[in-house]
Amino acid sequence: MRAMFTAAGLMLAVTLGGGAFAQPPQFSPRDENPEDYPAGPGRDDTFYACTACHNFKLVAQQGMTRRQWEDSLQWMTDRHGMPPLPAKDQRIVLDYLEATYPPRQPAGRGGFQNPFAPR
Repeated sequence: MRAMFTAAGLMLAVTLGGGAFAQPPQFSPRDENPEDYPAGPGRDDTFYACTACHNFKLVAQQGMTRRQWEDSLQWMTDRHGMPPLPAKDQRIVLDYLEATYPPRQPAGRGGFQNPFAPR
């Protein structure tokens, strides 16, 4: 009898509290808009190229040189199967990223180290 109440309680908890076991909602590009980010030539192209796989906030948090941005795109192609951008599109994306999200100035004594920047 006790086992039946335990099983019934477990089923009720799963039914009522199913959200506790649910996966977090997946990112969707409609959660962000290009207009949420600094204006500039190539903003929309860059936004949509990046949000095909991840949110743009991840991009906006970075600060890299053009070479580091280029290496990052290559890493995503090699490691994560991102389709290579055509040369013209890659130039547009790199121009926007280089102009909008350049390397940050070192902060504090040790300086800022971007943990996601390719080395």
